[in-house]
Amino acid sequence: MHSSKTILVTGGAGYIGTHTVVALQKAGYTVIILDNLVHGHRDLVEGVLKTELLVGDTGDRPLLDHLFATRKIDAVMHFAGFAYVGESMFYPRKYYRNNVVATLTLLEAMVDAGIKQFVFSSTCATYGYPQSGVTVLNETHPQQPINPYGRTKLMIEQVLADFAIAYGFRSVIFRYFNASGAHPSGQLGEDHHPETHLIPLILMTALGKRDKISIYGNDYPTPDGTCIRDYIHVCDLAEAHVLGLSYLLSGEPGAVFNLGNGNGFSVQSVIETARRVTQREIHAEVCHRRPGDPPLLVGSSDKARHVLGWCPQYSDLTTILSHAWRWHQYRHG
Repeated sequence: MHSSKTILVTGGAGYIGTHTVVALQKAGYTVIILDNLVHGHRDLVEGVLKTELLVGDTGDRPLLDHLFATRKIDAVMHFAGFAYVGESMFYPRKYYRNNVVATLTLLEAMVDAGIKQFVFSSTCATYGYPQSGVTVLNETHPQQPINPYGRTKLMIEQVLADFAIAYGFRSVIFRYFNASGAHPSGQLGEDHHPETHLIPLILMTALGKRDKISIYGNDYPTPDGTCIRDYIHVCDLAEAHVLGLSYLLSGEPGAVFNLGNGNGFSVQSVIETARRVTQREIHAEVCHRRPGDPPLLVGSSDKARHVLGWCPQYSDLTTILSHAWRWHQYRHG
């Protein structure tokens, strides 16, 4: 148990943050959440997590200085990033301000307070298009992001590499693929406004909150013609973060890990599985391809398995969708 260790979780009231807080609590850590509640949910923190919530911004240096001066924080987990690819194309300044400037402010405050252990929520969007012939991406794949969101995350990865050399700052960076699913209890899950992720959109269609689900292209070079993506259960993601934290606290140098399921599922198969799980009609409509969608995007998480001993529990699509459906019925039904 780690009862003496206190972890600051930024963005801890959001989708991946709330699930990670639960996993940290289960592992015996004390958690303080810092969240500006732009996308986070106060009711989930107070009703389910029952942990301390500071409402504030990671770019607020006086707030950070006061927090680090008055509390003994052993490490920081950073989820407080904006993560809509499409939005980042239209409002890049919002992404550079929050994902780069505010994160840099947080890192400076940590260094000045002598806190040098950091778990960073990065993304497979730092890779950009898979190189020709590459179907499963590992950590050494070149990073050539194709949108401001991916670029902001890559910039912070570069900052962390420089901070390691200059200040002895140690970080674990997780590049993840599509977080999905919900807590098996049905009390925590994905609740974004606007919602852009495939699985919640399909389930909102099943609930009758949307008319149809759009399939962007069915003429890709894949078995059923629809894009293949890597979906990873949010509880497995959370577990990886706890393992990454433990790795840092044991004195290991920093490292980068992909988190994916290594398989990938086609858009069509996700819709068909959702019809089975929900027992509902889900109307799907094929539209034109979206620009910039690679046919196949799957991540290898071999390194996380070998180095961290990560062992995903919920890697099949039916389980991911069943958990998500339970949550959607609870939250939106």
